Amino acid sequence: MSAFLIYSCRRIILLITYGLLTFSVRAQLNKDSILQTIDVFQNDMNNEYLDSIRSPLTKADRLKFRSHNFFPINMELIVVATLKLTPGQKIFDMPTTTERKPKYVKYGEITFKIKRKKYKLNVYQSMDLLNKPEYKDYLFLPFKDLTSGNMSYGGGRYIDLQVTSVKRIIVDFNKAYNPYCAYNHTYSCPVPPPENFLKLKVLAGIKAPID
Repeated sequence: MSAFLIYSCRRIILLITYGLLTFSVRAQLNKDSILQTIDVFQNDMNNEYLDSIRSPLTKADRLKFRSHNFFPINMELIVVATLKLTPGQKIFDMPTTTERKPKYVKYGEITFKIKRKKYKLNVYQSMDLLNKPEYKDYLFLPFKDLTSGNMSYGGGRYIDLQVTSVKRIIVDFNKAYNPYCAYNHTYSCPVPPPENFLKLKVLAGIKAPID
């Protein structure tokens, strides 16, 4: 199994374990519950990078690592997005930071509003993971924004999603994370497509790696 596929599976396991807030459930949860899920997400990210077996860091970098640098939690960047399916899309080779070209398919488009302004992003399915029944509802959201290359990693960030409704999906930008190649160049990581550039500062989720 490739390093990136292992990486993807780990992130999905976290997604299933800790869960994204679904549209039907979110209304029943209070702010403290939402903050708790984000806190668990951040703690697990830190623990993964500290772990000698799971960490993508080199041994030298891991011994220096203390914690990730996160933006303050931003409740305005937990959005209920409208999901528009795009059936019949052709499988394509997604560009990566190396010559590797993993197979993906566009699953749909999500639209949402932040401060009354409408935005759209594409969500994708990995063909490698699509062949695994336990991951059939997994969606991959790579994106860049106006913090990329400055406050956040220049190669963009990722969010893992899980389909729970044919019409809506929760996107929590506080759970945006960096690809492994932001910390270790030996990994091969998908590059967010140009159409997934958000013309706003996503001041949530993980920041650029700490030197």
